[in-house]
Amino acid sequence: MVCDHASNHIPERYGDLGLSSVQRLTHIAWDPGALAVCHAMVDLLDAPLVHSTVSRLIIDCNRITTSPGLIWTLSEDTEIAANIGISADERQRRIDDFHAPFHDAITALLDKRAADGLATILVCMHSFTPVYLGVSRPWPIGLIHGGDTGFTQALMNAIKAEDADLNVGWNEPYAALNGVTLTLEQHGDGRGLDATMIEIRNTEILEPDGVALWASRLARWLERARLTLEGQPAKLGQLQSPMGQTEGQGYGVGTS
Repeated sequence: MVCDHASNHIPERYGDLGLSSVQRLTHIAWDPGALAVCHAMVDLLDAPLVHSTVSRLIIDCNRITTSPGLIWTLSEDTEIAANIGISADERQRRIDDFHAPFHDAITALLDKRAADGLATILVCMHSFTPVYLGVSRPWPIGLIHGGDTGFTQALMNAIKAEDADLNVGWNEPYAALNGVTLTLEQHGDGRGLDATMIEIRNTEILEPDGVALWASRLARWLERARLTLEGQPAKLGQLQSPMGQTEGQGYGVGTS
């Protein structure tokens, strides 16, 4: 499991980026609730986790390093004044300090799993704001695929098998064409792994009950999708139980 936008932490040398404490708690700075869901799923699935440790306003770890959105100067309708006109040296410093170590940690974990002969499914966890630039987003959950749709489609089928009426966005609220799937494509498609990206509307996961509910659902659906692709019957009773009691190792990467 990977959480690209897990933290709203701004290292001390960057001050507050000119933002209020309230602004730094909003979706412009991170994906609220996403890391909490990941931690709950670590316990349910006995899955290792890699997560970022700095705000996406310092650098967006889910963008290629040449992307205009790598270091935001305008996030939604909020100007990030401290990021305007930064030098090439500062841009490279952020890549070297935060972006590269994050992806290196994912690579190292996947290399070790491959060396140990462990089958791997890559799950990239995000959350999204319910209203973006005045436009409402009605889906409580969205699924995004990379070049291979197989596992994401199996996950969609697993969700619909349990709750046919749940409004699930397909490539919503984002898609690969929006340039927001670096982790999914580099570490999933690039290795030929089954992979998917999950977006949960953040109002669903701001409180412990919501986190527990969605973590339980996702663990169940992911396991059902895995078994389906392996040609095994998905037994609901088994899927409602934790898959292991050993907590996976977390990899928080970055420099504060």
